[in-house]
Amino acid sequence: MNQLSHPNIIQLFDAYEVRNQVVLILEFVGGGELFERILDESFPLTELDAVIFVKQICEGIQYMHQMYVLHLDLKPENILCVNRNGHQVKIIDFGLARRYKPRENLRVSFGTPEFLAPEIVNFDFVSFPTDMWTVGVITYMLLSGLSPFMGDDDTQTLNNVLSVNWYFDEEGFEHVSPQAKDFVSNLLIRERSGRLSAGQCLRHPWLHSLQDRAKHSNVLLRSQVQLRKYMAKRLWKKNYIAIAAANRFKKISSSGSLTSLAI
Repeated sequence: MNQLSHPNIIQLFDAYEVRNQVVLILEFVGGGELFERILDESFPLTELDAVIFVKQICEGIQYMHQMYVLHLDLKPENILCVNRNGHQVKIIDFGLARRYKPRENLRVSFGTPEFLAPEIVNFDFVSFPTDMWTVGVITYMLLSGLSPFMGDDDTQTLNNVLSVNWYFDEEGFEHVSPQAKDFVSNLLIRERSGRLSAGQCLRHPWLHSLQDRAKHSNVLLRSQVQLRKYMAKRLWKKNYIAIAAANRFKKISSSGSLTSLAI
């Protein structure tokens, strides 16, 4: 992070160690998560808004990739708005990022199931296109409010990712342009070599001619309604995991041993 300096990437000012901790002094970003901002009823979300957000994400990723850094944990929670009024966003949370060295066959086995690229699920080599897959997922969600691969549980979600089982929901994409759909279609591709790079995304027609697009993109997207359901489900899942972890810890404390939990 010391080597990254870009308007769409959170800035690290300093870092130091205190006993068993590493303290990071980061830029303050007070606008909240991108999806939380979109859920605000006073924020009318149009396709033009989605274009502005996605373009900045691609600009940040293009810079990272030029610096040979893979983020590997891109998801809505890791994209923050600078403030609650403007459109500027920043990519955050480089805790799982890796320096990419082409001669080293890098594999990783972490991430959030619905945002994982197929190569991560398969424990195959990761590279720049791995981040681009996630851009496709985030764009799909911005436009429709739906998660393209989410199943009833993590196993089903991962199976959907492996089989690249997704489609454009008719109702969710009712007012979405063909160019936006083409943009997503060129990212959610199994073969890494087939996905658009960040630079190619920035040259894609969907992210160009903003003034002209403003004239034809004033229809509100349906994604706000669907995103409320998604965020509620995500919050429920987080609370469920927290409660399960607390109960698990309680059992460990009462037994005084980890063997009773088959750990």
